[in-house]
Amino acid sequence: MNLDPIFTHVNKLWLLIQSAITNPNTYGQLAIVLFVYLVAFWLARKIRNAIGVTHYEPSESAHPMRKLAYRVGYLVYPLIALFTLKIIIEAGQNAGFSVWLLHTALTIAVLLFYYSMIRVFVVNAIAAKLFLWVGLPILLLHLTGNLPIVISALEEVSLNLGNVNITAYGVVRVIIFGAVLFWLGRASNSFGKDIIRKQESIDIRTREVFSKLFEVAVFCIIALLLLNVMGINLTALAVFGGAVGVGLGLGLQSIASNFISGIIILLDRSLTVGDFVEMDDGSKGFVREFRMRYTVLETYDGKDILVPNEKFISNLMINWTHKDPKQRYRVDFSVPYATDIRTMVEFIKEAVAEHPSVISGEDVPFEERPDCEIDSFGDSGVNMFVEFWMEGIDDGKNRVGGDLMLIIFETLRENGIEIPFPQREVRILNEESLSVTTPK
Repeated sequence: MNLDPIFTHVNKLWLLIQSAITNPNTYGQLAIVLFVYLVAFWLARKIRNAIGVTHYEPSESAHPMRKLAYRVGYLVYPLIALFTLKIIIEAGQNAGFSVWLLHTALTIAVLLFYYSMIRVFVVNAIAAKLFLWVGLPILLLHLTGNLPIVISALEEVSLNLGNVNITAYGVVRVIIFGAVLFWLGRASNSFGKDIIRKQESIDIRTREVFSKLFEVAVFCIIALLLLNVMGINLTALAVFGGAVGVGLGLGLQSIASNFISGIIILLDRSLTVGDFVEMDDGSKGFVREFRMRYTVLETYDGKDILVPNEKFISNLMINWTHKDPKQRYRVDFSVPYATDIRTMVEFIKEAVAEHPSVISGEDVPFEERPDCEIDSFGDSGVNMFVEFWMEGIDDGKNRVGGDLMLIIFETLRENGIEIPFPQREVRILNEESLSVTTPK
């Protein structure tokens, strides 16, 4: 094995190091680099402390732009160092000085700035590792001028499939840019929707419409960019786009219907986040989120029901809280026939009105106060009911309805009234009327 080329390169490198060490200009450049970083650190700290949004850490409920401004504050230090080194290098070159060490420091500053951007903007751990272990070497090759050599080597590795030429560079480029675009689309979509939903001056339905349109726009832009990276001619694609559109329209009719139905729901304001709805199939829950294809309903037991948007348009739906959050409910019970009904009605109404969730008081309209009335005459007693109004939705046995049943039961027992149970009278007729005369 011939090791002469390796020894030659090592010898050249050693001579270069010796020349740099003995050159007084090297120490001058090193001092400039240290001075630039110290000044940049001091100046960045002053700037961050002077600006409130970059000095004080925001809370979890803060506006997304406020959080972004705080994270951007971490980039002030590397940015100042980067631009200062660039200015000094340009000035040194124009003056005819050797600035090779400053060029090296500038390369390191760019790499550190890239690393700082990953820490600031990339929250996902997998995406951060991808940017670090793939993007950092590519950036280093670009800064050192070796990236075209690597690209040429990858382009030589190719595979022909008919008229299509697939190169290793093309595959690597699609994988890298596809992953970056996918992450960029997810991150920008989440960030944009958070900003839209924080606009308190816009009503919640309009915010949902804008967030849905923003999601579609981001998806379309990312798809077009990915097609461009893959080398697909968009002009040629438009030629048969009509035929493909017809095929997709037939195949994706349900998806398109759900998407359009979601837009209609938000525009006509028939449904909004927080409403309690009940479908004709019995499923019911609170509207928690509108998605492109479905709406998320959360039940009382914590389950999420994914309802296609077109069901809210084509099927019967009961929106309990659309017009008014107040709802009226009733609780049924029975009392014996011997009960003083007029007296019992008054203390039952007073007992029900004491529940904190029941709307009551002198300032409440008479028709919305608790009311106790006779429903019907039953076999074992008088069937009564209590009507009451409350804010929000009652899930019956687990909330106000169950509490009121217990209150009514205890109130009746305190006043000596027992809830009747089914009773039957058995009459024994005279034995003589039952006797039969036997003929002799």
